[in-house]
Amino acid sequence: MSHSLQPGGRRRGRLKLFLSYAAGAGKTYRMLEEAQELKSRGVDIVIGYFEPHARKETIAQTEGLEVVPRRRLEYRGSMFEEMDTQAIIKRGPAVCLVDEFAHTNVPGSERAKRWEDVMTLLDTGIDVLTTMNLQHLESLNDQIWQITGVRVRETVPDWVIKQADEVVMVDVTPEALINRLRRGVVYAPDKAAKALENFFLEQSLVALRELALRQAAHEVELRHDAPRSNDRLLIHLTGEPSAAMLIRRGRRVADYLRAECFAVYITETGDLRSLPGVEREAVERHLNFARNLHIETRILQGHKAAGVLVDFARRERITQIFLIRPKHRRLKLLRGISLVAEILHLAQDMQITVVAERAKLRRN
Repeated sequence: MSHSLQPGGRRRGRLKLFLSYAAGAGKTYRMLEEAQELKSRGVDIVIGYFEPHARKETIAQTEGLEVVPRRRLEYRGSMFEEMDTQAIIKRGPAVCLVDEFAHTNVPGSERAKRWEDVMTLLDTGIDVLTTMNLQHLESLNDQIWQITGVRVRETVPDWVIKQADEVVMVDVTPEALINRLRRGVVYAPDKAAKALENFFLEQSLVALRELALRQAAHEVELRHDAPRSNDRLLIHLTGEPSAAMLIRRGRRVADYLRAECFAVYITETGDLRSLPGVEREAVERHLNFARNLHIETRILQGHKAAGVLVDFARRERITQIFLIRPKHRRLKLLRGISLVAEILHLAQDMQITVVAERAKLRRN
């Protein structure tokens, strides 16, 4: 794949992502193996950030590779080390290794997320090899919670992953991964024992691996330049917490269909000023979340939400509408069933998807 050019003719660096479904699968080891091969071919390569986790075999793979010293930052009386993006740019290597793509930088850093640092490196023409676990992909956040019972807080928007020139799935069977954990290869014994009782339950790992393999297949498809579909998706936002789940679902379906995606909120006034403070904050949060996922947002004015929504859908040639099913019975009786029923009646030529909140899987 050829390099794209930045404004002014400067080429953009290439991004290669090593992806897996859990810690200890071997992503960093594979990345370092490739780094050693590139170095043997005379490529100017450095380590921008490496997280050893006391894994001897992985640490051994860094031998002979140049490491750019980390930047030290003070926060609330403690010292933290982060990747020194400016030092890497000043050094100007051809390739830089950056572990833990989804990491959140300590407050006081120039950028909030390590993936934003990586984008800065790419903008200067530096190629980057990086690593990430599947649970950090934003659109999968609800599914990961359902499978593991863990709500992942550090996430990467899907559009960022789509910018990777190459995605490598680093696979290992759940049985082999659990064996690595028990042997102390992944974590120290006390942390490993706790992990085996939580995130690393075999049934969870099996489900995560299946999810990762499907994601890897999807990433391959994306990079074969298939044409966009004629589908156009519309997400109806509310102030309820479950709206975030609906946004993730709509974004993920839109990505699989290669479809355009809109998110709308409907008020009688056409703006948010008339809403109670708590609801206004919730709606603003959902609108910002949708924008961060590269979903086009609109605030529509009207007294009858179903009619306003369907009219907008017709103007924008929408083919699918996503609605949330209210969680509480009272809300269903007051507006949920009637809204859904009215939209179904008005939009019989469109596909209507009513999404309920996911529940965590029961774990033995």
